[in-house]
Amino acid sequence: MPRGPSRQARLRSLCGPTSLAWLLALFLYSLFVCPAAQAKDMLPACPAPKGAAESPPLARVGVPNLDAASSTRAFQQLIVIGFMGGSVRANDLVHREALMADDLQQRYPLRLHAAVFANRDSRAALETVLHLLDKDKNGCLNAGERNAARIVIYGHSWGASETIALARRLNELSIPVLLTVQVDSVQKFNEHDGLIPPNVRQAINFYQSDGFLHGRSRIQAMDPNQTTILGNFESAYKENPVSCDRYPWYARAFMKPHIEIENDPSVWNKIEALIQTELP
Repeated sequence: MPRGPSRQARLRSLCGPTSLAWLLALFLYSLFVCPAAQAKDMLPACPAPKGAAESPPLARVGVPNLDAASSTRAFQQLIVIGFMGGSVRANDLVHREALMADDLQQRYPLRLHAAVFANRDSRAALETVLHLLDKDKNGCLNAGERNAARIVIYGHSWGASETIALARRLNELSIPVLLTVQVDSVQKFNEHDGLIPPNVRQAINFYQSDGFLHGRSRIQAMDPNQTTILGNFESAYKENPVSCDRYPWYARAFMKPHIEIENDPSVWNKIEALIQTELP
């Protein structure tokens, strides 16, 4: 009977120069990732009034029920959630994820609520979304509050993986998402950043293919009838490098293309333009 590779051969394949360099880059990029939060531990759905019929299902997940949403203008505020990559702090304004959230909040203080989180703080991000949607502050979400949600989620690297993880948790709670944006998405343990859940109306993916650490090249919809994939767009920096002078030396040494796309103004200008189209 043919036998598989020996234990020594498997160790050699794991310890080859390419594998070691990739593992070193990944280790330097972050030392710790917190386990994902569970959506069902958060704000529950409001029980239907006694004797009332259950709310009818959405005709199309991701499209708000306009009758319910029009009951208050406050429902129309856009919620923009960003996730940082690696072990980067949420308030680190060297990184474009934080800069864009800060800029959007200053420019459109009444039309949106923008907040950015470390990718390990997914629970706090979910709590923020749910409490912003709970307009009557009764501790649960009714059908009108869920259907009127206007949410955009974006992130870089592990933050891009967390973008889709948050969208999945919102899907479990029947909360629509207008747009997800992934920038050089690197999948976290126990997550799947390549399949976009059906509560997302539109999704887009930016990636690069060079260096030891690079992102997912393709995303796809779990249900193409519910989600439009705007595209998978590749960037390359060998001929047109992007300055990353303010980044740590080890990031510039071991994962330069991965941080070049994070710092590429042409990518983030496109992302900001997409978010602006969703403003009320």
